[in-house]
Amino acid sequence: MGDDRAFVRREPEPEPLLVANAPPLAASYNDWIRPLLDAVDKLRNLNVMKEGIPLPTIVVVGDQSSGKSSVLESLASISLPRGQGMCTRVPLVMRLQGRCPADSPELHLEFNGKIVNVDDEDHVSDAIVSATDEIAGSGKGISNAPLTLVVKKDGVPDLTMVDLPGITRVPVHGQPENIYEQISEMIMEYIRPEESIILNVVSATVDFSTCESIRMSQMVDKTGKRTLAVVTKADKAPEGLQDKVTADDVNIGLGYVCVRNRIGDESYEEARLEEAKLFEMHPQLCKIDKSIVGVPVLAQKLMKIQATIIAKCLPDIVKRIDDKLNANLAELNSMPQNLSSVEEAVTAFMQIMGSAKESLRKVLLRGEFDEYPDDKDMHCTTRLVEMLSHYAKKLQCPTENDLGTNFLLEELEVLEEAKGIGLPDFLPRTAFLTLLQRKVKGILSRQPSFGVRVWDYINEVVIRVLMQHSENYPQLQSSTRRAASNLINKMKGKTMNKMIKILEMENLTDYTCNPEYLLQRNELMTLQGKFMVAIDRYQSYGNEIVLEGIGKVYVGNLRERKKQLVQEAFDLKMRMTAYWKIVVRRFVDWMALHLRFSVHNLVNKEMEKEIGSELMGPNGSGRINRMMKETPEMAAKREKLNRSIKLLRESAEVVAKSMDRIATNGDYNN
Repeated sequence: MGDDRAFVRREPEPEPLLVANAPPLAASYNDWIRPLLDAVDKLRNLNVMKEGIPLPTIVVVGDQSSGKSSVLESLASISLPRGQGMCTRVPLVMRLQGRCPADSPELHLEFNGKIVNVDDEDHVSDAIVSATDEIAGSGKGISNAPLTLVVKKDGVPDLTMVDLPGITRVPVHGQPENIYEQISEMIMEYIRPEESIILNVVSATVDFSTCESIRMSQMVDKTGKRTLAVVTKADKAPEGLQDKVTADDVNIGLGYVCVRNRIGDESYEEARLEEAKLFEMHPQLCKIDKSIVGVPVLAQKLMKIQATIIAKCLPDIVKRIDDKLNANLAELNSMPQNLSSVEEAVTAFMQIMGSAKESLRKVLLRGEFDEYPDDKDMHCTTRLVEMLSHYAKKLQCPTENDLGTNFLLEELEVLEEAKGIGLPDFLPRTAFLTLLQRKVKGILSRQPSFGVRVWDYINEVVIRVLMQHSENYPQLQSSTRRAASNLINKMKGKTMNKMIKILEMENLTDYTCNPEYLLQRNELMTLQGKFMVAIDRYQSYGNEIVLEGIGKVYVGNLRERKKQLVQEAFDLKMRMTAYWKIVVRRFVDWMALHLRFSVHNLVNKEMEKEIGSELMGPNGSGRINRMMKETPEMAAKREKLNRSIKLLRESAEVVAKSMDRIATNGDYNN
């Protein structure tokens, strides 16, 4: 054709196979395509895609009346449903397989788990319509449930394609209003995976850029590396067709193939001869390069693309199947075993308690949080220390009134009431004890909130860990939760009693052998001189003075008091300040030791005993039996995993047999 010819693809292509010389659509690829295609078809039959493993697929899309059915008929050499409106209402999986001329054709349909044989090629169209009605209903609606047509006959290429409903924007009578959205969603589901090859059927009579099927394929394949365009009805609009396929304004990366549709009662052999004559003799169409015209060329291109993409994808499919299989096996193994006896149930319970106790030892006793690295609420030893420190600070810190206008007023009032017959320069012990008892009473009024807060936190941690370790036996969780909460409530009560007893002891007498008391008291008493001077010298100091270690105090209302009494009140205040630090520290230390001891007993002794009694005691023997009754949700999950594992094992077997027969022949998009 000289320089006037347009070359869309630069690499050498096989010469088209003419009807008179050879089986029209079969090619030399068949011997090595077939094993690969069989492997993928078997995986498709196993429905491995529902496990999230996409398969390489040739997806046939096109606008309604674009000539899709005619193209597929030409490839399969059989008649498909024709007529006005939508002919394809379900995904039609066409599995074509060439066979020896001596063998009679074999045709059958697969749908809804059954196989329907078709005895005569002339009845294929009616059989498809009948099966479609069974799948999608007898109306004009569509369904995503696939229908498989298997064609084994002489002269057909080894191909598997999925034909989807033609795109229509306006619903006709009997179609749902959202028919366009339904079809679009189905098409996008099939063409979105990178493993899909898009066979876009467009009519030569339209502007390619206005085709809805082109727009959809561009959405998922912007560069066109997965898209091959078939231009139908070339004989209806020959003018300018060469320029349209040469310009490639719509990014068809795998190129174009122009074909002529079968007309009227032409046989498929006659149609191929007429097609060859058309592209050889038509004054405009003859200028299009022979490597991109004719159904035989289309068949060879599709077989080559299909074989290459399958060979390319199969190793990844093997890996995905293995990964999914291993993940499902791990999940199944992590599920609880089916328990058939009380002994097995008891053993399972002991294992749950053992693992839960170890987790609680980590978080509550040893301060290890490797199981909850990012959950600070489960860094329990740190949270408990924070609670104790906050509580100690609240007990130690004086209130605003103690340092403000009320400074020393309580001490003065107590000293006034504690007067007795004796030497005037001795502080009455009853005054100190009275102040001490008032402060202890203040703790007693606040201590319940601390104990409740600590044990409520411990309860949350324990319940969370128990629920986590018993999640496979939800039928036991309510009993386990109840038993653990009851136990913790008992321990909370013991803590309250312990706190009261400690405070009652503090209430009885004032004593410490801690040398810090005298050191602190003496240090505070060094401030007395400055304090008394401030009271005497109003003009120099005003009504407020800052005492180191005490803070800012108000002295204006103390100037009217007897100097000796104010000195005694200051002395009493400093003694109590030093001693109260000892009391608070001693009390908080006691509480820390008590909590540590209580949590130790809870985790290592009491918890298992309490929960075991709830489940296996005289009134709870029936509860342990519940472990032998698997919940419906767990049974469904186990059954689903077993089905998935069976499917994946069968799939792994299929691909394993094909791997050694793969011979990748270049990238499909080159």
